[in-house]
Amino acid sequence: MATTASQASPAPRASTAPTLAALARRAAAALAGAAVLCAAGAPVAAADSPAPAAKASKLPDGLYGTKDPQYDGVWRQSLALLAQRTVGVRPSVAGVDWLAGQQCADGAFSAYRAEPAKACDDKTMRDTNQTGAAVQALAALGGHDDAVQKAVKWLKSVQNDDGGWPSMSGSPSDANSTSVVIGALQAAGQKPESVKKGDKSPYDALVSFQLGCDAKEGERGAFAFQPKDGKLAPNADATAAAVLGGLGKGFVVDPAGKDVDEPVEPLKCAGGEDPKRNPQQASEGGAAYLVAQLGAGGQHLKSAMPGAGDQPDVGNTADAVVALAAGGHGAAAQKPLQWLQKNSANWAKEAGPAAYAQLVLAAHAAGADPRAFGGADLVAQLNATGPKPAGSSAPSAAPEKDAKDQDEQGSGAWWVFGVVFVACVGIGFLISGRRKKNGL
Repeated sequence: MATTASQASPAPRASTAPTLAALARRAAAALAGAAVLCAAGAPVAAADSPAPAAKASKLPDGLYGTKDPQYDGVWRQSLALLAQRTVGVRPSVAGVDWLAGQQCADGAFSAYRAEPAKACDDKTMRDTNQTGAAVQALAALGGHDDAVQKAVKWLKSVQNDDGGWPSMSGSPSDANSTSVVIGALQAAGQKPESVKKGDKSPYDALVSFQLGCDAKEGERGAFAFQPKDGKLAPNADATAAAVLGGLGKGFVVDPAGKDVDEPVEPLKCAGGEDPKRNPQQASEGGAAYLVAQLGAGGQHLKSAMPGAGDQPDVGNTADAVVALAAGGHGAAAQKPLQWLQKNSANWAKEAGPAAYAQLVLAAHAAGADPRAFGGADLVAQLNATGPKPAGSSAPSAAPEKDAKDQDEQGSGAWWVFGVVFVACVGIGFLISGRRKKNGL
């Protein structure tokens, strides 16, 4: 369950391509919104940008969203279909076919292929995040076993020696990508702990990203996106992802009852020792860090963008809700969920299908009704971003009514500043970083 309202890596931005995909993990659809918001205000970013893969006016049939899918097409499609499936909506055949048709012959997915009939070659930017998301969606939808197993085979082929994964093969592993792949392996019926490179499993890599007892007290339990110069920096986005990964879970988490309140246990550091942690213990420490970062009010996480100050991070807050619910901390997830109900409307409207999907999955995980989320029907709003669903097990309100409801809630000045700031600062880096990574 950000390019972005949520951040995968605050300081280590030299990590270019892996950082981009990890950022995309949180609110990839915001890339498109950023391009619109900054068209007049970020000429440098525009100059660094490659030619769009598709015109917004001529997008493929079946694709969710109306913005350029070059960096997040498969991602947002996968989350949209997965969220629909989770709440009993039968996605359109065209939408599912579009996703399945994006797969390369070797099993991998890239963010977007404008000509899926054309074979993938060495220049095709295969991405573990996009592939992992597609696996989770196709596995949940059923009927795509061959595609799922081919994708898993490719993911195994690009596993790093530390047991983890980067976004792009050949780069250092990161917590976000490793967690997405763990979710994909689980969805495909694999045991992540058994998928090893040498003697290293994905969990070995994941635990290595956690700040332990030698870190500052307020940073213990957090996960870094990846080491920078041998050091780990706490990162709430990577922490939310790693909590899920450590628990062996993907984007969809079974609902945690509001009254389920397993105590959150910080890392035990008696005497300053840093005992070896198993994945579950590491996840618990990460959950404790998230609760602390939510603040005394337990409401929302803050943006990690330089200069953002106290601006809320909507996408990362949604992911924190899912992570807390996954660990059985249903009560701890309620305050940030309630904050999302009041403040996520405009963010989701601008960001599009991936954002609506994040909120649907957060509501589902925390035991709330996504069809009555702060006065809005998230399911209807998600459905309205793509082809008409094939069917639904529950009625949804009209999208027009929901759009009006969303316009009337959560429209504080912080959101306007936050979206414009994040979009304009982030889009240039994200696009130019991807170009540098690939020698463009």
